[in-house]
Amino acid sequence: MSKMRMLITAALLLAQPTFVHAEDYSDPTWPCVQRKVEHLSLGIMWPYPVPDHELSEDLAPAAERFVDTLILRRVPLEEVEIITAEFAQTNSQLTQDDYTLIFQAIFDKIDRHRKKLIDGIGRYSLSQIDLAARIDSARVDMDTEMAKQDPDFDKVDALEEQLDWDQRIYRDRAQSLLYVCETPVILEKRAYAIAQTLSHHVPE
Repeated sequence: MSKMRMLITAALLLAQPTFVHAEDYSDPTWPCVQRKVEHLSLGIMWPYPVPDHELSEDLAPAAERFVDTLILRRVPLEEVEIITAEFAQTNSQLTQDDYTLIFQAIFDKIDRHRKKLIDGIGRYSLSQIDLAARIDSARVDMDTEMAKQDPDFDKVDALEEQLDWDQRIYRDRAQSLLYVCETPVILEKRAYAIAQTLSHHVPE
C-alpha cells in the first residue's frame, strides 16, 4: 500500500467509518463513496436529438428566464412542474426542438455548476490529506519524545494540544464532506427530474 493511500485510509478512519466503503482511493481528489462522474450525459436524460439552430429571438428572453428559474435548487421540483406547465401554456407554439434547446441550456448550466462542485471537493480532499499527514507527524513526534529518557513534557503537551485541535478540525470537515458529497448526486437527480417534466409537454 502506498504512503498516500495509507494516509487517506488512516485519516478517513479518524472521521466517519462510512467513507472507508469507497472502492478506490487511487484518486486522492475524490474521497466520496459516490462514484465520480465529472460530466453528465445529455443523451441519457433527454430522448430527442439536439437541433443545429438556436431558439428564435422572440422566444429566447422568456426561455432564458425560465431556464434560470428551474435551475435554482431553492425552487422545489413540485413548483418546477407548475412553472413548466404555465410556461408551456403561455408558449403553446413550442416545438420539440424548442424544448430540446431549453433543456440543453438547463443541462449545461447544471453540469457546469456540478463540475465546479466536484473540483471543489477535490481541493477539499487534498487539504484533508495534508491535515491527516500533519496529524500523523504529530503522533510520531509525540511517540519519539516520550521514548526519550528525559522527555520534554512541555513539548509533548504542545503537540498533544495541536493534535487535538487538528483532529477536531478534521472530523468537522469530514462531517461537512458527507453533505458535500451528496450535492453532485442531488444536481444530477434534479436535471433528470426537470427533463422528465419538460418531456411531458413536448408535442407529438
